[in-house]
Amino acid sequence: MARAKRHDVKDPGLAGEGKRRILWADGNMPVLGLIRQRFAKEKPLRGRRISGCLHITAETANLARTLAAGGADVVLCASNPLSTQDDVAAALVKHFGVRVYAVRGEDRKTYYDHIRSAVLHAPSVTIDHGADLVNTLHTKMTEYAGNVVASMEETTTGMIRLRAMEAAGELILPILAVNDADTKHFFDNRYGTGQSTIDGVIRATDLLLAGKRVVVAGYGWCGRGVATRARGAGANVIVCEVDPIRALEATMDGYLVMPVAQAARLGDLFVTTTGDINVIDVPHFRRMKDGAIVCNSGHFNVELNLEGLAKAARKIRRGVREGVDEYVLAGGKRVHVLAEGRLVNLACAEGHPASVMDMSFAVQALCAEYAVKSAGKLEVKVHPVPREIDAWVARLKLKSMGVKIDRLTRQQKEYLRSSHMGT
Repeated sequence: MARAKRHDVKDPGLAGEGKRRILWADGNMPVLGLIRQRFAKEKPLRGRRISGCLHITAETANLARTLAAGGADVVLCASNPLSTQDDVAAALVKHFGVRVYAVRGEDRKTYYDHIRSAVLHAPSVTIDHGADLVNTLHTKMTEYAGNVVASMEETTTGMIRLRAMEAAGELILPILAVNDADTKHFFDNRYGTGQSTIDGVIRATDLLLAGKRVVVAGYGWCGRGVATRARGAGANVIVCEVDPIRALEATMDGYLVMPVAQAARLGDLFVTTTGDINVIDVPHFRRMKDGAIVCNSGHFNVELNLEGLAKAARKIRRGVREGVDEYVLAGGKRVHVLAEGRLVNLACAEGHPASVMDMSFAVQALCAEYAVKSAGKLEVKVHPVPREIDAWVARLKLKSMGVKIDRLTRQQKEYLRSSHMGT
């Protein structure tokens, strides 16, 4: 077996600050903390190798700590070149014994070299944000796929890729659709993406949202979250959609709904949240007003046709403000692109708050345990997260928030099981 170098992080000297950040986030992740306590006693992942292609953040670090507490040998690589927190990566290596291959701003070659290092770990369980690691197992390093009992995917973009692979008959591993768990997409996508995207935009631009026209492309759970937070800040929100049901929902939620081509002339800020390619294309950029701000909150930067924009631009000014590039089009009109079109909430801010990632990563940890217990029994297809995992995480989260709920009485349970009781 080829061997990867021990780790690759930017600066081990950052580990102290990274540890402080990790422990601060841990204080807002009580459900994951309870799982870590149980894992430390029971060691359900003993002897297992886990490779994660994830955003290397303080919250992810606490997931890695939980998996390691369960007995797993954990390796992490970045799932996006701009989402790594270098101090966290250093702390994981120095203080928590987790091998990390991730450097913020790494180029494309380094990015895929790091994924290769994670595959060389010969994992039996993989965890993905965007399906790049799983795709590598399916295409370039297939000899390592036979070790994998299951893989978890936590992004809408990744699930689009994996379902396309399943439909084409190309899937060779069982997949657990963590992204589709209710405690993930209802909360992480809506509240996490909504808040962190707006946070990223404000940090990068110092933009006052009140009175601005904000165009949100896509009205899935992420788009709903961004639209809600923008409206809460006083913005006039326009939604662009291709799905008639979601477009109808956005209309009835009180938003203006129109095609991107029409919205392009009106918007001050544009946010894409679709998971698809060229959602904002060159003709749209050309229609925008001078000074328009464009960013992406989908997993990959393909939602913005930046290659086309670069060709159309008369001049490109990089770094006019940290995280902001200015494209000057014909007539001197300027379009400002944030974070090179990559995830604005992670590239320009800190990603989702720890309290919402608590649920997503609690589901991830429990799914890793489920995958190990189900080794050899899972069909090669995309599987939903078991309902009992979702419900358990929700109950624990409510408890941590001091919220109590009702329980069904015996009579109510019997009524719900019966077909004989009518008017």
